[in-house]
Amino acid sequence: MHRSEILMHLGEDREQYFHAVAPPIIQSSNFTFSHLKGFRQAMSDELAHHIYTRGNNPTVAILRQKLAALEGTEDALVLSSGSAAVALAVLSQVQSGDHIVCVRKPYSWTHKLLAHWLPRFGVHTTFVDGTHAAHFEQALRPNTKLIYLESPNSLTFELQDLATVAQIAKAHGIVTAIDNSHCSPIFQQPARFGIDIVIHSGTKYLNGHSDVVNGVICTSRQIIQTIFQNEFMTLGAIISPHDAWLILRGLRTLELRMQRSEASARKVAAFLQEHPRIRQVLHPLMPDFPQYALARKQMSGSGGLFSFLLDVNTLEDAERFFTKLKRFLLAVSWGGYESLILPSAAFYRIPGKPDPPLPFQLVRIYVGLEDPQWLIEDLAQALDNL
Repeated sequence: MHRSEILMHLGEDREQYFHAVAPPIIQSSNFTFSHLKGFRQAMSDELAHHIYTRGNNPTVAILRQKLAALEGTEDALVLSSGSAAVALAVLSQVQSGDHIVCVRKPYSWTHKLLAHWLPRFGVHTTFVDGTHAAHFEQALRPNTKLIYLESPNSLTFELQDLATVAQIAKAHGIVTAIDNSHCSPIFQQPARFGIDIVIHSGTKYLNGHSDVVNGVICTSRQIIQTIFQNEFMTLGAIISPHDAWLILRGLRTLELRMQRSEASARKVAAFLQEHPRIRQVLHPLMPDFPQYALARKQMSGSGGLFSFLLDVNTLEDAERFFTKLKRFLLAVSWGGYESLILPSAAFYRIPGKPDPPLPFQLVRIYVGLEDPQWLIEDLAQALDNL
């Protein structure tokens, strides 16, 4: 199916709602039945029927169809946050006594789940350098049930060879999962490389307007059914129909937004790469990136997110750069219309917390939908004040 058909029309049965262009928000908690037979049939497969919005909802169901089709999987679930999607996907694959292999430096809350929360229940994780696929195989144990990937990760952008890792996992009967938030399904489809479960923080590009927090799991119908009947229905990490509708709205412009953000980010990255106060630019699709060849193989684009290292020697000098910025917002997350800066320096000198392992000179930048030259002017004046 053509991507335009997915984004604009898939799942939208307009004859059911007065031929309206935009699908309706079915803001109902409950659904009724005219006879017992239909009620009983719905109860036999709640994933395919509308009984109670904690399980299924018509507006959310349209969104699920689109997301699964974009990722090339059989089905999808939409959840209340990216962290919820990670947690439920992982929990569905392990039980006490099992082992997980995970790439180093995953998203902070993913790390907390794997390194601090799951060990309380007898599930342990080995973290490996994912830039070499052999490291995954070396870390496997007889009780390994899951390999967890994040390619690229969202700070320093290390990649994993998805096809090779998938082959290793399948040879050992192990499930693979990946956080694909960085690329979105527009620029990378991990299922094409053999990855079993694809996860998104849909708060980012999928919604794209900085007004909804949500998560997505895309995978086989069998795995979705298992997650739905167990973790999803038990823990109740659902998305509201209104939020699902907002994401449907965001999907209309997903491809255009990704293309704009990608093109603008390349211009900004090229400017920074030539500036004397920048030590290094970390962008997967720039030729000097260490894994450039792999990025070209797996990714058709890199979106608006990359990092750079300021050429400063003190935390105070780094702070001076951030105070001079006028057109970038200092914030976490990415994927909206607005350009953002996330300084590693912000995580230094927090009372009661250790300084992070990342250098204070590291800056993550997200280039949104503004004029890239306008953003470059702001970076230039801030760098000139160092």
